[in-house]
Amino acid sequence: MSCIFCRIVSGAVPSDKVYEDDKVFAFRDISPQAPVHILIVPKKHVAGLNELSDEDGDVVAALVAVAGKIASSSGLKNGWRLVANTGPDAGQTMDHLHFHILGGRKLTWPPG
Repeated sequence: MSCIFCRIVSGAVPSDKVYEDDKVFAFRDISPQAPVHILIVPKKHVAGLNELSDEDGDVVAALVAVAGKIASSSGLKNGWRLVANTGPDAGQTMDHLHFHILGGRKLTWPPG
């Protein structure tokens, strides 16, 4: 298994786990861009948004629902951002679908 996120989900690579259920795994980013920066990944390997199939709707719904729970439990009452980079031009560096929860400070737009 060469995908680092798959290895994190399996426990082969340690992480600062925030949440886990049967479909989703969430952990703190090792290079945070905000006071709260958490990655949410599906346990099922999907390379990115472009690779989702019709059968993956439940996975995406679970990722978004979990994002809201994590944001709430992280105290992000004044707002938070959910980001999914798709492809190298958008800054996707890991070929495993993941969402970033960013918050804990005022975020600007565009982000960069």
